[in-house]
Amino acid sequence: MDEDIIIGVDLAENVFQLHGARRDGQVLFRKKLSRPQFTKFCAEHPRSLFAMEACATAHYWARELMSLGHEVRLIPPIYVKPFVKRHKNDAADAEAITEAALRPNMSFVVPKSAETQALTMMMRTRDQLLEQRTATVNALRGHLAEFGLIAPVGLKNVDRLRELVDDHPDLPELVVTMAKMHFKRIDHFSEEIDTLTGRIKSHCADSPEARRLQTMPGIGPIAAMVIEAFAPDMKAFEKGRDFAAWLGLVPKQHSTGGKTRLGQTSKMGQKDIRRALIIGAMSCIAAAALRGKRCHPWLQDKLDRKPKMVAAVALANRMARQIWAMITKEQGYLPNQEVAA
Repeated sequence: MDEDIIIGVDLAENVFQLHGARRDGQVLFRKKLSRPQFTKFCAEHPRSLFAMEACATAHYWARELMSLGHEVRLIPPIYVKPFVKRHKNDAADAEAITEAALRPNMSFVVPKSAETQALTMMMRTRDQLLEQRTATVNALRGHLAEFGLIAPVGLKNVDRLRELVDDHPDLPELVVTMAKMHFKRIDHFSEEIDTLTGRIKSHCADSPEARRLQTMPGIGPIAAMVIEAFAPDMKAFEKGRDFAAWLGLVPKQHSTGGKTRLGQTSKMGQKDIRRALIIGAMSCIAAAALRGKRCHPWLQDKLDRKPKMVAAVALANRMARQIWAMITKEQGYLPNQEVAA
């Protein structure tokens, strides 16, 4: 492998901009290639270091390039932006990617396997179906409200809407027809969601990592699948706090002059896992309240002094650190285990 050459690639659907340079910054070439030309170029070029933004199709091309013997570095787009000089264009983007990849302290994204991307596709599809079902229910509620038919918010009240439509024979025939169309779509979405949920539970039952994650309170099959699908190799994080920071569960800093100022949660990270952990933390708090019991002393102290959501985010942070320990040490959940700093 020619380790002295690094090639920055600005990805697109059909046109790829390449910027080749040496480690000292000397520019070797700038190329604009079509998709077939790019594939041929990579196959014929000596083994080199390719750098790309971790955006759409990046993981696919990373796998393809690695199969040809090249080394690949994927960079978060937000880390590439500071290296763009003046005007925004494909050539400037490719050069900025090359510059960013040369930084010794740059953070890179681990390329995902095709199997892992398949899991992420299943989870994204389920989320999309949930959003479409919710939108359909809300649209139906809005339409029927115009005719005086009111039902409480929520999927569980769809049957109430069916009864209202059936119990009002004076409704225009077109309204009944449109309502039935909405009901049919809601039922169809529910069937598809149930099918995907069943596949997720089946996968979690066969996956040792998912079974291990479900030993933690607040982590069910859906959350376990989200973590398995979207989290990188935990060994990429030096400690549990790094994983929590990667999820955006740590306070945002605005420190200067030697004074440390911590603000709200940064929310700069993987939103799917962050959301799953916060929902799991809220379920733990709700379960304790339902049983009429006090939470763990650490959590109860947070609940006594802070709003419930703030306490839930703090618990989600703690859960993230424990998840890192569970996966890296290959052990189940220990209620009193120490979390990584």
